[in-house]
Amino acid sequence: MVNMSAVYSGDLRCELTHGPSGATIATDAPKDNMGRGEAFSPTDMVGAALAACALTTMAIVAKRSGIAFEGARAEVGKEMVADPLRRIGALPLKIAMPKGLTPDQRAKLENAARTCPVHKSLHPDVRAEISFEYA
Repeated sequence: MVNMSAVYSGDLRCELTHGPSGATIATDAPKDNMGRGEAFSPTDMVGAALAACALTTMAIVAKRSGIAFEGARAEVGKEMVADPLRRIGALPLKIAMPKGLTPDQRAKLENAARTCPVHKSLHPDVRAEISFEYA
């Protein structure tokens, strides 16, 4: 188990610490929910986690398979909904793939993205469609 901690520092901000490394991340409430929007909000971090997890999982599969994966990029959007309560409604993820992939490599990497741990951990009500762009 990885230990992480959070400390509320006031003014709708928290500081998160990754136990094993000591790395820290600040969060702030978004402007549309009483915050300043000066850092990732907790729901922003869910989207960022999805993008990073998809790329990392794809990179693991690429490394195991001898596929060059450098230069892949991801962009994620975040759409909030308020009914019946405020929550993430959608996290559309767009992944720009590196050049030169064969159809088999593309299929293997796309499957890795769609089965990354964060994607599989999202509630079914969160629309988390993944699209891939090839140069």
